Amino acid sequence: MGGILGEKGVDILNSNNGNFYMNDYFDFFNLPFSRDREYMKTDIYEKGNRYVIDIDLPGLKKENICINYENGYLTIRARKDISKESYVGLIRKERFFGEAKRSFYIGVKRESDIKAIYRDGILNISFPKEEQVKVNGKNIAIE
Repeated sequence: MGGILGEKGVDILNSNNGNFYMNDYFDFFNLPFSRDREYMKTDIYEKGNRYVIDIDLPGLKKENICINYENGYLTIRARKDISKESYVGLIRKERFFGEAKRSFYIGVKRESDIKAIYRDGILNISFPKEEQVKVNGKNIAIE
């Protein structure tokens, strides 16, 4: 595999088809799920021999963030609650409250190799890159 697959199965680090940039543009067709992507702004990059995912989660407590790894998928859930008293006198509500979730296919990893740190409203997750096996093409004899 070698890369990281986003929610739509596109290899977001090694995409050569040019559709990666357009996928975000046309997400309005996917409105019920767009809130999660809007709330959990994400940067993904390579650093040395690891991939790093930085997710903005401002105003959350560490206890309200859950990271799950299962069947090659890394899923991040975040919950921000609002008290009933906060609605008293409310004229307009634009800040996000509730639960958001993002998933990324990262391939088969040992859970102990996945590291997560939450500091200053940014969740930083890192994990080792897969070793890419270089395959030289060989002709197959036809019998």
